[in-house]
Amino acid sequence: MLDRVAAALAAKKPHRQHQKFLHDNAKPHTARLTQLKLQQLGWEVLDHPPYSPDLAPSDYKAFRSLQNWLNGKEFATEAELRQSIQEWKDSRPAGFWVMGFVDLPDRWRKVIEYEGDYFPED
Repeated sequence: MLDRVAAALAAKKPHRQHQKFLHDNAKPHTARLTQLKLQQLGWEVLDHPPYSPDLAPSDYKAFRSLQNWLNGKEFATEAELRQSIQEWKDSRPAGFWVMGFVDLPDRWRKVIEYEGDYFPED
């Protein structure tokens, strides 16, 4: 699997000399074979911090935006809810999904700066 990812990255970003890999600590990802493959590929492995909603792009970017979209709305059926969620997804700007990951290093710095406590949004 990692060989396919490496090949796809090389094809899409041939100019990139050094890959970084955000590595979570779930058991399948810490298996010896996985560790050896990452080393063989020469990827810099960034340790995944313990779970924090401040660091999970799905939480701080997508879910907060979706929650704001749904606030005050009521749905008579699950189909209506699904339709509204689809409308929300379709209305996201082109870079919305990417920005959650682009913002991640700054969020790491803030979590460290605030020693894990709540920090205000910019």
